[in-house]
Amino acid sequence: MVMHTKTIAELSAGLRAGDFSCVELTKHYLNRIHNSDLNAFISVTDDLALRQARAADDKIAKGEGGILVGIPYAHKDIFCSTGVKTSAASKMLDNFISPYDATVSHKLNQANLVMLGKTNMDEFAMGSTTESSYYGKTHNPWDRKKIPGGSSGGSAVAVAAGLSAFATGTDTGGSIRQPASLCGITGLKPTYGRVSRYGMIAYASSLDQAGPMTKTAQDAAIVLNVMAGFDKKDSTSATQAVPDYTKNLNNSIQGLTIGLPKEFFSTDLDSGVASKIMAAIKEFEALGVSVKEISLPNSTYAIPTYYIIAPCECSSNLSRMDGVRFGYRCDNPKDLQDLYLRSRTEGFGEEVKRRIMIGTFALSAGYYDAYYLKAQKIRHSISDDFKTAFGKVDIIIGPVSPTTAWDLGSIKDPVTMYLSDIYTLSANLAGLPSMSIPAGFSQNLPVGLQLIGNYWSEERLLNTAHKFQMQTDFHQKTPQRSEAMA
Repeated sequence: MVMHTKTIAELSAGLRAGDFSCVELTKHYLNRIHNSDLNAFISVTDDLALRQARAADDKIAKGEGGILVGIPYAHKDIFCSTGVKTSAASKMLDNFISPYDATVSHKLNQANLVMLGKTNMDEFAMGSTTESSYYGKTHNPWDRKKIPGGSSGGSAVAVAAGLSAFATGTDTGGSIRQPASLCGITGLKPTYGRVSRYGMIAYASSLDQAGPMTKTAQDAAIVLNVMAGFDKKDSTSATQAVPDYTKNLNNSIQGLTIGLPKEFFSTDLDSGVASKIMAAIKEFEALGVSVKEISLPNSTYAIPTYYIIAPCECSSNLSRMDGVRFGYRCDNPKDLQDLYLRSRTEGFGEEVKRRIMIGTFALSAGYYDAYYLKAQKIRHSISDDFKTAFGKVDIIIGPVSPTTAWDLGSIKDPVTMYLSDIYTLSANLAGLPSMSIPAGFSQNLPVGLQLIGNYWSEERLLNTAHKFQMQTDFHQKTPQRSEAMA
């Protein structure tokens, strides 16, 4: 088994057994990154990675540190990292070198991991394809003509193509789960507040949540152990105690009840995707899980609700980027108004400007009650639907995306693009934990299975996903392109 196909647990064991050093492992990944044509990375931090690798080797030689010491990873370019460009894939922040670490960055540094670089993404995490990046589109390793999903597309590709052992991602409306599904990896969005948002460039503050993107559920549990926890720097961070997410991975799931929302299995779902989801349900039944049909009636309103609330919050969050204090500034402004207008017009991409305009309109006098306030009321109803459902079932299962990955550039209409998030948005609006795991292939492209849990039930989700992966090998499949770079 070559190094880049190993899981975190396997790499950690190899480092401690002396099968290879962290420097050797890091150079292996860096070489693969530099030989890749998938455009998964915005910046590659070779010097920093090798310094961290040498420090990790010293730690391991002394028998110090935990399981993640010396493991190379890819960091979504939305997390601030001291001395490293943090651009959120936007021209607006193309010259921004972060003077501080996000809490997630700090926690990963404290665990003595190795950062290989910052991954490509949709600009300010606004998109479902990683095509809106200022640095160009990212390609799906299973088929270069296909989108990798978004906004964490670069992170998903880095893991799927063997360019890093794992990656960080953020999920505002499905931006961890959807690219994980389309690239055939495991992606976990924790409960809102489980992972600190401090130093994570904000898109929609009441929806954004960071999480791990990995090969397996076991790897996701290992990484979440480091990422999770209360942070006094983040007012939305939860004080809920953090369990050891690896402790109960092998527990039996016999007796669990899985809910299938009838709204998730409509005519909008591609038949090839649907067949893989149903086959996965059969696997769970073989593990002693019972299945029950449920209803989430207000989930049908998730798309219009999300695309009012999220743009309103982005309109507010991105107002600070005005050409005055940091970021892009236009040349030779005539006056202050010209400075604001041209800096924002030239610095933001089309999708970002579209969402800012939608949000500004919805928050304006005379429209606040009709749009934003109504959307918040529906959001509450969506949460109530889940509360009712979790009174009957332990976990909710369904598709992540209505289709497999589609062709780059094939969707021109933004509303059509927004519809691709139909199965993921509800979990964000309710603040629930959810994950995507590989569930097979349709027309040679990966299909992801979505698991949604009740609040703070990441441990149960990971246990359920791990038991599924012990019975299947979909998570072990790798695209041929990744092996060609070996």
